[in-house]
Amino acid sequence: MRRYLIVSVVILMALVAAWPVLGQREGGKDGQVLSEEEMQQLRARVPGRAASRGIVFGREEQLKLIEAIEEQLVKLKEAIKQAPDREDFRKLPEASPEAQAKLRKEWQKTRQEQQQMVSVIQQQLTKLAGPRSPARIERPGLFLNELKAIHETAVKENAEKTAEHIERLITRYQRGQEERLIISERPDRLGEQLIRLKKAPEFTLTSFDGKTVSLSDYKGKFVVLEWFNLECPFVQYHYNTANTMVDLAKKHKGKIAWLAINSTSHTTPEANKTFAEKHKLPYLILDDRSGKVGRAYNATNTPHIFIIDTKGFIAYDGAIDNSPMGNTPQGQELINYVDKALTELKAGRTVSIRETKPYGCTVKYAN
Repeated sequence: MRRYLIVSVVILMALVAAWPVLGQREGGKDGQVLSEEEMQQLRARVPGRAASRGIVFGREEQLKLIEAIEEQLVKLKEAIKQAPDREDFRKLPEASPEAQAKLRKEWQKTRQEQQQMVSVIQQQLTKLAGPRSPARIERPGLFLNELKAIHETAVKENAEKTAEHIERLITRYQRGQEERLIISERPDRLGEQLIRLKKAPEFTLTSFDGKTVSLSDYKGKFVVLEWFNLECPFVQYHYNTANTMVDLAKKHKGKIAWLAINSTSHTTPEANKTFAEKHKLPYLILDDRSGKVGRAYNATNTPHIFIIDTKGFIAYDGAIDNSPMGNTPQGQELINYVDKALTELKAGRTVSIRETKPYGCTVKYAN
């Protein structure tokens, strides 16, 4: 069901983007429907923009495409339900060689069928979206400017309903800019293709030694935000025993910006400056005693790590590793999630583990 819902989300997003803005014919000062001639005049007042959209399907064609997509979704859902599950593969070693071969063959067949269905859906979505200008793909802001220009023209033409619709579309588009969808390296894994990233909240803080820092200062770089409390035993372990943070910052020096943020309400500048000098920190400790930035990021523990990609989106949110106080769970290998994520990002790959549960002391926010 989860996989089916993800595919449905993709379709809903495509429907919003593909809505024929210029084709809406409601409006006019007196509420009358705009004629085809009036619509042509409206398009002409936005030179080069309407033409760049190419041919847009009419309502009947759109409805037929949507019905075809819905049919494919039903088939895809049933195929996923009938496909072998993880539990089947866990029992595989206990099965006979014949049963193992049958299961593998069945899995390959259903996988191919699912891929074919997804391919058909993607083709239908492409048709529904219609032709798009290359400039719009390369410059996302251009689409917003187009909508604003069309909205302005609709207002001048007293096409009130058209203007209202475009205004709602502008609002949806602007909200959408707060999130980013990326595709993983394994498009064959149904339900795991799309990854939603959240925009990192902008902030400006002053370090405990008096330097002012803004997140925007590091535009185009990977940024690591480490929630820090020098009194927390978990933090002390990573600085006094394992030297985790300093070693990581040095390892990825030049490729990333590392910032420690202290949202502990009762901490003092002197204590933080002394700590930084003692451990020869290659990065700043920022003063967030008000807790404003910590709450904006929903930082819950010390340490709690956020990695921001070069586009300003949160690529990782969680623990530094899977070994609190050096105690790796029995039967597991030590995984430094932050090192792993940074290595993948620097190689141009999608972060494979995007979110984990942070451990440590709770952030001591001001009441």
